Amino acid sequence: MSYSARRGFTNGSQNPAGSRRQAELQQRFAQMQADMDAAQKEVEAKEFVATSGGGAVEATVNGKRELVSLTVKPEVVDPQDTEMLQDLIVTAVNEALRQAAETMEQKIESVSGNLNLGGFNLGNLSL
Repeated sequence: MSYSARRGFTNGSQNPAGSRRQAELQQRFAQMQADMDAAQKEVEAKEFVATSGGGAVEATVNGKRELVSLTVKPEVVDPQDTEMLQDLIVTAVNEALRQAAETMEQKIESVSGNLNLGGFNLGNLSL
């Protein structure tokens, strides 16, 4: 076996079929990467809304997992019970974030064909 900077490790013979397969795999991977980029952009453009307290608190996040709005109905604001209001806010925001993350995961799975791409750490795409 010999090593060539151009061909890598070889046994002296050139395998055109192997080169074609490698080129096809690279082309498929490039297409999958383009599809994943498009899916990520699609999800980032969406907004996810969640409520808590029967609609007393509404949180809206975008696909980048950024809080874009928070609405609190005046009747739920009780200066004597700020803990309840804090809990309602946390619940609504966390639910909206969960929806955004779940949607991103579903999009990536649909693009990747449910391949096990855990080594690529795609679940933690920077949003």
